[in-house]
Amino acid sequence: MNELLLIALVFTVLTLIGVPLFAAVGVSTILALFLIDIPYTLMAQTGYTSLTPFPLLTIPLFVLAGRLMEVGGMAERLISIATNLVGAYRGSLGLVTVFACMLFAALSGSGPATTAAIGSVTIPAMRREGYATPFAASIAASAGALGSVIPPSNLMIIYGLVSETSIPRLFLAGVVPGILVTIFLMITTYIIARRRGYGGSGEAFTWMPFLRALWEGKWAIGAPVLILGGIYGGAFTPTEAAAVAVFYALFVGCFVYRQLTVKKVLESLRFTALMAGLLILLTPTLAFGQLSAFYDVPTAVETAITSITADPIIVMIFIGIFYIIIGTFMESLAQIILFTAVFLPLVQSLGVDPVLFGVFTVMTCEIGFLTPPLGGNLNVASRISGVSIEQISVAVLPFILAYVIGLLFMIFIPEATLWLPNLFYGVATY
Repeated sequence: MNELLLIALVFTVLTLIGVPLFAAVGVSTILALFLIDIPYTLMAQTGYTSLTPFPLLTIPLFVLAGRLMEVGGMAERLISIATNLVGAYRGSLGLVTVFACMLFAALSGSGPATTAAIGSVTIPAMRREGYATPFAASIAASAGALGSVIPPSNLMIIYGLVSETSIPRLFLAGVVPGILVTIFLMITTYIIARRRGYGGSGEAFTWMPFLRALWEGKWAIGAPVLILGGIYGGAFTPTEAAAVAVFYALFVGCFVYRQLTVKKVLESLRFTALMAGLLILLTPTLAFGQLSAFYDVPTAVETAITSITADPIIVMIFIGIFYIIIGTFMESLAQIILFTAVFLPLVQSLGVDPVLFGVFTVMTCEIGFLTPPLGGNLNVASRISGVSIEQISVAVLPFILAYVIGLLFMIFIPEATLWLPNLFYGVATY
């Protein structure tokens, strides 16, 4: 136990003084190997096995597909569809931002990427309509986080690999909570915009402009239909779907919308390489997770928590609070890998479905995207809008409530989250 406390202390200190997370986890893992006299080759073996699973290719492929769709004109078409669907009421551009983020989330699989794609267009537009810049940035940041729960989701892929849970089931389980959070984000946007008198010329919705935008954006709408329809129709696996998405984005961007250039493709590849670099976290965090088994951490945590309460609702609330706090300073990727091994056995022993826990975990990561000092979406929105992260952090607080409601919804009504995967694949037995 003293050894475990020392390792935890070293990891905490390294994180607090600003050491990169992969290095902090790596040093802590090496210290743990030394203390329990395990060969250091474990790190090399874990590094090899952590990066060999074929489904891991899905993440850079979806990142590349999302980026190509953004620079190739699909994001613009989705915003046009959303604009003509919502109309020109009070707060309409804010509502358009949320709705467009929901649509683009079905293409990108990433929260920061969704924020960048939609926010780069709508934040300046909202500012021109008189929106306060921090409020406009907070809408894009909070709605962009939908990219991690609405399928396809990169974080769900990581959770599925770590927990050996069906990725298609996880994708389907994210649909209902994702739509629910979208609705609450739109309600929050409308209430604040109406009180402050932001935007809207008062023009009512009409069918012709909407149908025209829908026709012009049919190729953009076709992307999620192709990707998700192919997965659930049995035509291809999630990894193959990601590859299809890349070729679809290239085809539409080059030959239909003709907005993709060689320069944009190369920039998209560079962006993908930088984003995929986060996968360097896999090696030390997976090794760290394996070591937690040597120290019997999952059993110790289960014993400690169940001695206080065995009510799955209360336990899930406790875990949610812990995840939200951890998410303020820890990368979502590392958070999922490190703590899934600790908490999943506990919640399964209490009867919680691992698919539900996966969506729950990803939802807490979305809140982490919106909380400083790390706050990935806040950083993206800050760069686009030119205002400080501190200003956006205050403006985003009402929107975090929408995600908290989503978490509580999953805890108290788990059947709603599991309805779609159970409908498609039948009730799972674990």
